[in-house]
Amino acid sequence: MRIALLGTGPFAVPTLKALDASAHEVVCAVSRPPRGRRAEPAPVTTAANDLAIEVWLPDTVNCDSAREQLAELAPDLLVVCDYGEILKPATLEVPRLGGVNLHGSLLPKYRGAAPVQWAILNGDSETGNTVIQMTPGLDAGPCLAVDRIAIDPDETAGELESRMADQGATLVLQVVDQLATGSATPLTQDKSQATKAPRLSKEDGLIDWTRTAMEIKNQVRALQPWPRAFTHWQRDAGQPLRLIVHRVSLEAFPDGSSLAPGTIVSVEGPPLVATGDGQLRLQKIQPAGKRILTGEEFLRGYPLKPGDQLTT
Repeated sequence: MRIALLGTGPFAVPTLKALDASAHEVVCAVSRPPRGRRAEPAPVTTAANDLAIEVWLPDTVNCDSAREQLAELAPDLLVVCDYGEILKPATLEVPRLGGVNLHGSLLPKYRGAAPVQWAILNGDSETGNTVIQMTPGLDAGPCLAVDRIAIDPDETAGELESRMADQGATLVLQVVDQLATGSATPLTQDKSQATKAPRLSKEDGLIDWTRTAMEIKNQVRALQPWPRAFTHWQRDAGQPLRLIVHRVSLEAFPDGSSLAPGTIVSVEGPPLVATGDGQLRLQKIQPAGKRILTGEEFLRGYPLKPGDQLTT
């Protein structure tokens, strides 16, 4: 089949490479244009150039001129993954088979832009990929294939998403082959089970130390590599120092401890912090404007001590 791939971010790159290596023909890769003064080409743009696949960077794929350009290539199918724009019905009507989308959740759970992050934030032990037949509704189309993936309790969103992208590419190929032979079997989603996974913001990274140790650990994992969890160290002298928290580990809460959440308990080893129900070791920390440090490296350069406070 003739396929046009619409993708921008790294989650789409394995799918692009898998389609290019298959018996199907990738007629073009459509990606979002770079933004800002220092913007670099999107991962899909770079991968497509490396594979000598034609790349389009329209401001919107939903305008008449973009649809006309797409129609000239006569694609049989649009494969959409990590693209960044919702396709209008008129755009989906250009190929004879419409479009399919690779989504990083077990739909109908976590419809939206950040399914991997929300699965970790909520402490899920399992997630997966779903390939859907695209409709005007957000991630609401019939499911064509699903695979399940266990979430490691120490895995960050970036690490999990990388694994899911590789497995998702295999799932997309399976669906494309089925569509080519007419053997695909769509399964309608149960909309009563739908949940949302909206895009996260930098403000979502602020750590509330009154929450449980596990909730904070999940927050730190979910917000890597972006927007990242952070806190503020209330220093004895000078302004509070913003600390980006890259990795933490759980530690048992001593019986009878009454330390307020956010209090530094110990600086023997990586800094130990009290939370709402336990303690966390700060294994990797990044002071504002500096490089990432291990907890021990941080203590060699900064006079953090027991009793100091980490706050919002």
